[in-house]
Amino acid sequence: MTRRRPTQMPLPTRDGVGPSCTGLPYGPWPTIAQYLIERFPIITPEAWLERIEAGDVVDEHGVPVTATRRYQSPLRVYYYRTLDGEASIPFEEEVVFQDDQLLVVDKPPFVPVTPKGKYLKESLLVRLKRKLKLDDLVPLHRIDRSTSGLVLFSVKPATRGAYQSMFPERRITKHYEAVVPWREGVSSVPAVYRSRLVDDDHFMRVREEPGEPNSETRIEVLNVHEGRALLRLSPITGRKHQLRVHCMALGMPIVNDPIYPVLLPEGADDFGKPMQLLARSLAFTDPVTGEQRCFTSPRSLLLTPR
Repeated sequence: MTRRRPTQMPLPTRDGVGPSCTGLPYGPWPTIAQYLIERFPIITPEAWLERIEAGDVVDEHGVPVTATRRYQSPLRVYYYRTLDGEASIPFEEEVVFQDDQLLVVDKPPFVPVTPKGKYLKESLLVRLKRKLKLDDLVPLHRIDRSTSGLVLFSVKPATRGAYQSMFPERRITKHYEAVVPWREGVSSVPAVYRSRLVDDDHFMRVREEPGEPNSETRIEVLNVHEGRALLRLSPITGRKHQLRVHCMALGMPIVNDPIYPVLLPEGADDFGKPMQLLARSLAFTDPVTGEQRCFTSPRSLLLTPR
């Protein structure tokens, strides 16, 4: 039987950061503390004991975990994730729209939507929770850290499911823009590009392989200037890295893409060269109010570098 998480977290949001959760599997650990130390070796035993002593580790019922509390499974344990020396990202997001149900935000490049890896407080979600005091905020979809543009958030848990269902049911129209290299003598690109995308050997990438297509993108050339083109990309499906791989497959990888065609090493961010892919617009019929919604990013891409 699947156990659901409690509807209310046993630890409050702190400085925009909600509690993390780990489930206790069946095993031989004598105490919960010893399991946490073994399960998360990147956190020192001293750090775990300090968190426990401060009351920052509790079970799913809000009961504090002590240093000697015996191991209990199945049980969920909640704690605050922290990162030492997290680097700041020198770009700010912009709120495009906000009401009681939805928040639409224009995300700058380099900022991840949710906490991941070496980014916690600099993630878009934590930034917004901290600034807007919206503890129940949840992203309804994701865009890559390197991609800029619109991200849609749910404000209220009660209506979240209605908005989330728009994406798998394809009841939302998304348009992107991208700057790509443009070869002389090329007169056009296919209006629709389809291919089969699968995970690559490297977890960061996906690749095409022969077979039944599972991804589809509509493509329109908006402008061409000095060896570059501005494209409108409209994904019909929502596969990982779909737009980036489709552009590369057509011989025009997105300018400053850190993954395709060459995967740059981790930590190689160049803030002066953001990837030229923009989530430009979102449009849908609001499943709660019935209104026609259309949002556009206030930013734009330049064919000629500054």
